Amino acid sequence: MEKINSSLNKLANTNQFQERYEKLKQEIFEDEQVRLFLNANSSTVTKEMIDKNLGKLYEFTSQSNKCDKCPSLDGCINMMHGYYPKLVVQGKALNLNYEICPRKLAEDEKRKREKLIRSLYVPKDILKATIEDFSQTDDENKRLGVLGKAMAFIMEYEPGKRQKGLYIYGKFGVGKTYLLGAIANELAERQISSLIVYVPDYLRELKGSIGDNTVNEKIEMVKTAPVLMLDDIGAESMTSWGRDEVFGPILQFRMLENLPTFFTSNFDMNGLENHLTFSQRGEKEEVKAARVLERIQYLAEPVKLDGINRRR
Repeated sequence: MEKINSSLNKLANTNQFQERYEKLKQEIFEDEQVRLFLNANSSTVTKEMIDKNLGKLYEFTSQSNKCDKCPSLDGCINMMHGYYPKLVVQGKALNLNYEICPRKLAEDEKRKREKLIRSLYVPKDILKATIEDFSQTDDENKRLGVLGKAMAFIMEYEPGKRQKGLYIYGKFGVGKTYLLGAIANELAERQISSLIVYVPDYLRELKGSIGDNTVNEKIEMVKTAPVLMLDDIGAESMTSWGRDEVFGPILQFRMLENLPTFFTSNFDMNGLENHLTFSQRGEKEEVKAARVLERIQYLAEPVKLDGINRRR
């Protein structure tokens, strides 16, 4: 141990070491953030404290402060990935507290929002949709009415309050599903959970789940979503079972519990009524169709979305 200390003392006393040491000190004191910290704490920070804690000061200057030296979150250069150092006075010592950086904070918030948006059989790009992208199109004027109603819902939403969703109908490819994703993301910004369901695939899964007794569980999940979005209703092959045992109970529950519900469809209300009236086997059941349609009209306001087909 004495030999090691002796060697270190000899090294410290060499001109080369002293030159490097003085140069390092100069670099530390030229750092703007260090100067600001020392000026702000001049009444408590002594020269002795500075000399004893040069290592902490160097650690501070060698790292990125609030992402100023990092190209991205993945490219974070700091000792603690996603955290930046903050100089503090603790007793008679200088120390570093590590705080979450703006980029990591934004990423964590994004992931938190994504967890608020659940989806079944909906393309991943829809979950990245934004109101801004939806509105900035060549046919913006045709979309302002729908957009205004969507934003009004988002701004006025209160859990438990009776609020109508939207029944968004229009031609193929005009952005009906994209708008649902944008609404879901805006709601997530406000910490409001939603569920987007692509109806044809959901019904197919329910039929396949009859054998493993999970049908009720999967219906319950859709029933109780704080904000439900049923995408492409009317594109499924309508059966009496799907209409009366799936849609009927879901919509009835949501109507009684004041749970907002959105729909998209290629059909207007008259077209949807016709679709619900005739089952896959050709049976005509007007009363049962009218009952489901009445619930949809209670839950959502019909609004037409016009525009060009973006899938072409």
